[in-house]
Amino acid sequence: MRLFHNQHVFDYSWDYITAANWKKYPNEVSTHVVAVDVLRRELDISGKVLTSERLITCKQSVPQWVMMLVGGSNISYVREVSVVDLNEKSLILRSCNLTGSSLLKVYETVKYMPHPDDPQNRTLFKQEAQITAYATFTKVCNKIEEWSVNRFHENAEKGKRGFDSVLKVLDESWKQTDKIMDGLAEKVDETVVDIKKTTDILIKETEKKSSKLASYYQYFSNAFRRSNDMTRDGS
Repeated sequence: MRLFHNQHVFDYSWDYITAANWKKYPNEVSTHVVAVDVLRRELDISGKVLTSERLITCKQSVPQWVMMLVGGSNISYVREVSVVDLNEKSLILRSCNLTGSSLLKVYETVKYMPHPDDPQNRTLFKQEAQITAYATFTKVCNKIEEWSVNRFHENAEKGKRGFDSVLKVLDESWKQTDKIMDGLAEKVDETVVDIKKTTDILIKETEKKSSKLASYYQYFSNAFRRSNDMTRDGS
């Protein structure tokens, strides 16, 4: 059995990383991942914990001797179960290979959590894998495990660079969206100000006209009263 450990820091918040995780594949670097299918998705009763199950399809060249052992195919499938916990601020992904599992088992655990030194702006990434080969001869097991660790390390590097590229694209896209929303909010504010100015003008004009109407009413009311008084005096 071989163990693989990896750790690095993303200069983005945990919320940002968690949202971007669902857009990680496909990307221009991790070309070995050709498809990701969601099999199950459940939200707990609190609405704070999301569990997802996905089937990841990979296509990658492998040595001839490995293809002979696993059945001669460069297509492999991986089952992944992830849990997003908003209460704990954690994203945990656990995966296991389905292809060639009688010969080789790879259990991987990936964790994303706010960086303890800068939880608002950075995210800590931890990756662990347990790689175990099953073969009659120890030498064959060692060779399979050694190759698997090297391939795993290679794919981990691709995964990091691929996710960085996705984060960069999403960051630019979200910033552009923020600019559009800010511009829209500014236009709305300007429109509200214009409407208020127009309303104030209309109110003032209405008040002027109302004042004139009141004056006319008072004038005609007084004239009518004087006319009645003169009529009574003449009688």
